[in-house]
Amino acid sequence: MAKKSKPYSRDKRSPKPLNETVSKYMRSNKSKNTKPEVLFRKALWQAGIRGYRVHWKKAPGKPDIAFPSKKIAIFLNGCFWHRCPSCNLSLPKNNQDFWKKKFARNVERDREKVEALKSENWQVLVIWECELKQDIAMQVNRVKQVLTESYKKN
Repeated sequence: MAKKSKPYSRDKRSPKPLNETVSKYMRSNKSKNTKPEVLFRKALWQAGIRGYRVHWKKAPGKPDIAFPSKKIAIFLNGCFWHRCPSCNLSLPKNNQDFWKKKFARNVERDREKVEALKSENWQVLVIWECELKQDIAMQVNRVKQVLTESYKKN
């Protein structure tokens, strides 16, 4: 027997959706353990890079990947939600005022997280979803390079 899904209850922060299908799709986006995150962590693991924490709560901004002992934080940003500067994605067609504010707040929050980490002497890498798609090995090498430089300092 098919599982019945309960009706969606809006939290009133977003405008009423014009298209329930699009709304359902947007609701299904996860904030943690996204496909790019999982693929990147697997690539790190295959490259022999271990010792990281995932969504480590003790670091400002809970980076997607953190190397606490080295004070290295990595954010894996989705191009759509975090407004990738190279992708230059357009806004959704409906409720543009809402989306402009939402994306501006996301970008501001990202900047605040990076600043908070840097103020505590963390090194921060921001890796965009499109960069992972283009060359995940190159992004793994970026992490290796930062880790190698960190080992040399200590």
